[in-house]
Amino acid sequence: MSCDPQPEMPEGYLGPQERFNELGLSVLSHTDPVVVARDNHFELKLKNRGPVKITHQLQFCKDERDFSEYVFTQIKDGNITFLIHFPQPGWYKLQIYALPQSDPSKSLPNVYNYLLHCTKALNPAFPFPKQYVQWKEGCYLYEPLNLCESTRLTHVKWRVLVPHAKQVAVVVDEEWNHLENKGGPIFEGTFNLNQYRGKDKKVTLNASFGEDESKYATLLEYHIK
Repeated sequence: MSCDPQPEMPEGYLGPQERFNELGLSVLSHTDPVVVARDNHFELKLKNRGPVKITHQLQFCKDERDFSEYVFTQIKDGNITFLIHFPQPGWYKLQIYALPQSDPSKSLPNVYNYLLHCTKALNPAFPFPKQYVQWKEGCYLYEPLNLCESTRLTHVKWRVLVPHAKQVAVVVDEEWNHLENKGGPIFEGTFNLNQYRGKDKKVTLNASFGEDESKYATLLEYHIK
């Protein structure tokens, strides 16, 4: 149980920032930027009117440790979902950054800040897969949200939405496992990854989009230690 007092934040830091409304963003799940999370598996939602690119930073207030890999961002049907695994109880700052999808700038302005208080950490917390640039252009992950030494690695089910992809494959240790197109942008497959447990392997989700189907872009990167 966390009994930490609420940390003080600079005036104007919490809530929407200068470009939040301008970008067509609005709060969907939590209108108060100070949120009590009674479970360390938590979900926040924003709404977007147009295509946006989103990134985030999650910091533990007590020592400023960065836990950004414990947040996974999904965009679907005009909803932006932040899936969060808090590694331990306490206060966290979630800083959200955004720009229109069409903006070529690589520097995204801060658009919203939350102060999150995780009161209990009873569930295991795992880092989410790393999201590469092309993943954030309309892709959606149904499963698996985590792959690590503590999760089941036999018969791992994959289900992803990858717009405009010709082929999608899971690659580990130079072994390619192709997902099956289930119609439209949905790709699925089931693979056994248990042989990589304890071997410190990267697992990537890759897709080909152009006429040259031998060229694949990395979309997600997992890590089995």
